[in-house]
Amino acid sequence: MSTHSAYVGRFAPTPSGSLHFGSLIAALGSYLQARSQQGKWLVRIEDLDPPREMKGAADDILHTLEAYGLEWDDGIMYQSQRYDTYQAQVEHWLTQQQAYYCQCTRKVIQAQGGIYQGHCRTQHHTEGAIRLKNKQPITEFHDQLHGTIHLPTDLAREDFTLVRRDGLFAYNLAVVIDDIEQGVTEIVRGADLIEPTGRQIGLYCQLGHTPVNYLHLPLAVTDNGNKLSKQNHAPAIDKHNPKPALLQAMTFLAMNPPPELTSASISEILDWGVQHWQIHALPKTTAITLGF
Repeated sequence: MSTHSAYVGRFAPTPSGSLHFGSLIAALGSYLQARSQQGKWLVRIEDLDPPREMKGAADDILHTLEAYGLEWDDGIMYQSQRYDTYQAQVEHWLTQQQAYYCQCTRKVIQAQGGIYQGHCRTQHHTEGAIRLKNKQPITEFHDQLHGTIHLPTDLAREDFTLVRRDGLFAYNLAVVIDDIEQGVTEIVRGADLIEPTGRQIGLYCQLGHTPVNYLHLPLAVTDNGNKLSKQNHAPAIDKHNPKPALLQAMTFLAMNPPPELTSASISEILDWGVQHWQIHALPKTTAITLGF
């Protein structure tokens, strides 16, 4: 008999480098939320963009999660192995005239204010990027931590990209198809992904599925306001001495781990975290400047 509830959460890193402290916050938050619900916690490698990926990063990420005691359920899903699934959905939408080819360059769109204006909807192009006819504009959604999130109307109504001009599948398309496939019920991730959430909810609706719940955790930012990221060369967390960063991540999430946990094992620290995880106690902000 399964010990899991109906809850399914996930952590979905991009293999563009090693896990840094910001990644750890997202991984730990999603893990603790899943385990506190007696649910499943899945890991998916979002290797959609080969030019941005670093050789060996996917394995390094998995080894790091293991070192931090963040053990996942089921097998690892790799988006690079799912292209046929994404392509089939795009072709279906093209056939149904729910998607179309667009030849507007980024430069042209920037000159129009940064929001695509639908110019190619009636042009009947046969090549270029592929955009979805956005029939489900989402201007607000409920976040488990922040309450009602309002999104810019122009952005919400934009026909957004499904396949880029270079032939690579867009993040929003892949992430929603995969979350549906894996039965994910709630997404816990960083607040930098609040804005794409509206498009993803719209995709759930256009695919005939009920959207999942969302919880966006505060981002770790530096003194100059930049979020910790691989692009900003954030240092990798230590695989060989995971305890300090794990406790720091709990402190960042306002969990106030007691001093005696410094001598506890990784599994004991995580058990304490699961028992003391409470959404209402999390910082209700989208960014926190690192104080350590």
